[in-house]
Amino acid sequence: MQQEDTDRAYWLATMTRIADPPLNALAARRLKTSMPVESKLDDRINYTYLEALGRLLTGMAPWLEQPCPDAREEALRQRYGDLCRRAIDAGTDPQSPDYMNFSYSFQPIVDAAFLSHALLRAPTELWSKLDDRVKKNVVQALKLTRSRKPSFTNWLLFAAMIETALYRAGEPDWDPMRIDYALKQHMQWYLGDGMYSDGPEFHADYYNSFVIQPMLIDILETIGNKYPEWQRLQQPVVQRARRYATIQERLISPEGTFPPIGRSLAYRFGAFQLLAQIALRQELESTIIPAQVRCALTTVIRRTIEMPGTFDENGWLTIGFCGHQPEVGEEYISTGSLYLCSAVFLPLGLPADNPFWQGQADWSAKKAWSGATMHIDKALPPLPAL
Repeated sequence: MQQEDTDRAYWLATMTRIADPPLNALAARRLKTSMPVESKLDDRINYTYLEALGRLLTGMAPWLEQPCPDAREEALRQRYGDLCRRAIDAGTDPQSPDYMNFSYSFQPIVDAAFLSHALLRAPTELWSKLDDRVKKNVVQALKLTRSRKPSFTNWLLFAAMIETALYRAGEPDWDPMRIDYALKQHMQWYLGDGMYSDGPEFHADYYNSFVIQPMLIDILETIGNKYPEWQRLQQPVVQRARRYATIQERLISPEGTFPPIGRSLAYRFGAFQLLAQIALRQELESTIIPAQVRCALTTVIRRTIEMPGTFDENGWLTIGFCGHQPEVGEEYISTGSLYLCSAVFLPLGLPADNPFWQGQADWSAKKAWSGATMHIDKALPPLPAL
């Protein structure tokens, strides 16, 4: 087996290792009795289960949506597609013991948005194949989040993502105002060189990748043609995202480490969602070949996931950046939060014969620190006013 084949097999094995405890528990409708809840605040039990579902599926979705010519992988994909649909049913059925909180307090706005993002990324496997009963429950659950307002931060995109999913589901009362407000406000928060501020003040963290740029891209991809002013945003949003993906690729050290900067470090390699998404979209800047992104991310995944303490004795993720480090978790972090790490696996939605999965290549930092020939880095020039 060639290294690139081994890499894909390793990604699949790691993704399914992460996914198995929550998906198997949800399929049996025993998530709330099985899942440990590690957190600093007792109230996180009200939110952690929806966190686990929405965040896990948003990373798995592109792989679920892409039929695979390899019979063994296709059987695996179909099995996990069924598990994910059963998980959605368990979490949105008011009669289920695992029915999740969509209506109490503010946090459900966040994770209903991640679930919505998964539905957009896998419209066949995670929406069209649902029974009508389950679709009705999903729509009702998403609408329950409308009773509260998001904060004046990246949370505006959570409300927008939920409305985008309702539009995609054919709901006539989807709210364009929530989408318009989020889009226009984030255009005002753009700082330059591919980066947005998270609210009025800039935060040095990975939220451009955890939330902001992936959601901007997929909201506009889904609904951007509804209004001319939204359509005009699509090209600059993607150009900015490509630049930020280039910055992210350069952050990965020769050893597969990256700077532990900012909040939410317990999402681990979910910090590279945007780089993974731009690779999935096959829109990397010309100075980057797809294989170098695969090799870089594989090294990050290995460096992170193989640290002792990353999983508990039953296979659930523990709080930490590299291993079990409870002190890394902010007060809003709990066990379910950690499953946003699955966002690194988006390129599994590319077929095995795609250039991403072919050949070996050193990434930028590895070239830089070995004395090899490398491309210089350039800032993104200012774009015309939107």
